[in-house]
Amino acid sequence: MNVIIVVVVITIATALIFDVINGFHDCANSIATIVSTRVLTPGQAVVWAAFFNFAAMFIFEAKVADTVSKIVKITSGQSIYVYVVLCGLIGAIVWDLLTWWWGLPTSSSHALIGGFAGAGIAFGGMDVIRWDRLWHTMVFIPAAPLIGMACGFTVMIVVFWLFQNWRPQSVDKLFRKGQLISAALYSLGHGGNDAQKTMGIIVALLVAVGAFSPHKTLSLTDLPSLAIIFSCHLAMAVGTALGGWRIVKTMGMRLTKLRPVGGFCAEVSGAATLFLATHMGIPVSTTHTITGAIVGVGATQKLSGVKWGIAGRIVWAWILTIPCSALVSGVCFLAIRSFVV
Repeated sequence: MNVIIVVVVITIATALIFDVINGFHDCANSIATIVSTRVLTPGQAVVWAAFFNFAAMFIFEAKVADTVSKIVKITSGQSIYVYVVLCGLIGAIVWDLLTWWWGLPTSSSHALIGGFAGAGIAFGGMDVIRWDRLWHTMVFIPAAPLIGMACGFTVMIVVFWLFQNWRPQSVDKLFRKGQLISAALYSLGHGGNDAQKTMGIIVALLVAVGAFSPHKTLSLTDLPSLAIIFSCHLAMAVGTALGGWRIVKTMGMRLTKLRPVGGFCAEVSGAATLFLATHMGIPVSTTHTITGAIVGVGATQKLSGVKWGIAGRIVWAWILTIPCSALVSGVCFLAIRSFVV
C-alpha cells in the first residue's frame, strides 16, 4: 500500500481522536454551569450536552470548516502537505492533553489552529499562511471572552430587573427548568463551531492528496461531505459523553458561584456569541466564550464574587496556546521531514 495513503488514514484517525479529546476537554464549557447549579448530575449533563453537540450538524452550514481548511495554502496533489496536517494535529493534541492534566480550560480550537499554522510555517515559511483568515481568529481571542462577559452582565441585569418582584424560590424553580434549554443551546453552538474545525483539517488533508476540490464546500447533500460531517460530530459527542471533570471543577465550581438564574444567563450569552461566530465562519474558542459569560454574570453580584486569581491563570494559558502548539507541531514536522524528504 502506498505510504501516503497509510499516512492519510492515520491522519484522519488522529483528527477524529482529536475531536474526541476536544469533546472531553471542552465538555466543561457545555455543562459547567448546569452542574454547578445542580440542575443536572454530571452524568445527566454530559449526555444532554453530547446529544446537542451531535445535533448541531443539522443546524449550521460548514463555514467555519471552510475557514480552517484554508489557513495554510495547500497545493492540491502535493503529498508533503499530508505531513503538515498530521504534525499540526499532533501539536494540538499534545497541548490539549497537557492543559487537561493541569485542569486549565484552554482552547482546543486555538491549539488546532496554532498547530496547523506552526507545521505550515516549518514547511514553507511565513508565506504559506493566509494571514487574513488567521487574523480573524486572533482577533477573537480577546473579543470572544469580552463579548461573552458583556452579554452575560447585560442579560443578568435585565433578568434581575424583570424578576425583581418574584419570590426567590419561584425564580429558582423557573430557571432550573430554563437551564435545560440554555444548556442545549450552548451545546448546539459548541458542536457547531468546534466540530467544524476538525472537518476543516480533514478537508485540507484530502485537498493535499487531490481527493477533494479546494473550491468545494462541505454539504449534507453530498455523500463524501456527509461522511466527514457525521464522523466529526459523532467523535465530539463521544468525547463530551466521556466528560472532563478536572476542568468542570475549575469552570463551574471555582471561578464563581452560580445559581440557576446565573447559569441560564451565562449559557444564553455564550450560545448567542457562538451562533453569531459560526454564522460568520469564524472559529472561536468555546472556552473563552463561556468563561467570559460566567465572569460577566458573577460580576453583577460584586467583583469579589469572581475568583480573579483563577481567571488570571486561565488567561495566561490562552496566551500561550497558539505559540506552544505551533512550536510542538513545527518541531514534529522538521523531525518527520528529515525522514521522508
